[in-house]
Amino acid sequence: MTRPVRTWRRASIPAVAGGLAFWAANFAISLTPIAAEYRAALSIAYVPMLLEAMFGGMVLGFGVSYSLVRFYDRLPTQSPVLKSLLLSLTALVAVTALVEVPAKLLTPTPDAWRYFLIAALFNVIRIAALGVVIGLLYGRLYGPREGVTSSSSGSPAEGRLLPCRSATRLGRNRR
Repeated sequence: MTRPVRTWRRASIPAVAGGLAFWAANFAISLTPIAAEYRAALSIAYVPMLLEAMFGGMVLGFGVSYSLVRFYDRLPTQSPVLKSLLLSLTALVAVTALVEVPAKLLTPTPDAWRYFLIAALFNVIRIAALGVVIGLLYGRLYGPREGVTSSSSGSPAEGRLLPCRSATRLGRNRR
C-alpha cells in the first residue's frame, strides 16, 4: 500500500510544474497572430481556452510524471529529461490521434488540414515544454537512481559498467 502513495507523492511536484509549463507555453502561443487566426476560425473563446489548457496540462503532467516515476528503470535513456521527453512524445501521439484528428476532420472549415497542422505544432511546443520541465525537476529533486551503471565518485569510469573482481582474477577483462 505504501508504494502507490509514494509513487503519487513523487510524481505530484513534477506534474504540477509540468502542467504550469504547458499552460505558460500555451499562454505565450496564444499571444501570436497565428493563434488569434486559429481561434477565430474555430470559434474558440480566449479565457475558456486558457482554463482548458490549465486542466489539460495538469492531466498530461500527471500522466507523464506518474509514468516517469513508475517506469523510470524501464525507459531506454539515462537522462530524466530524455525519459520525460520520450513519455511526452507518446502523449503527443495519443493526443493527436485521439483528439486532434477527429476534431479537425469533423470541422466544417475549408482549411481543415491547415488548422490541423497549426494545432499539431502548438501541441508539439506545449508538450515539449511539459516534458522538459518534468524531466529537469525530477532530476533535480530525486537525482539519477542508485545503482545500475553510475558511480558517485566523479571518476572517469562514471557511467560505465566496471568488471567484477572474479572476472579480473580469472584473467578476463584485461586492458
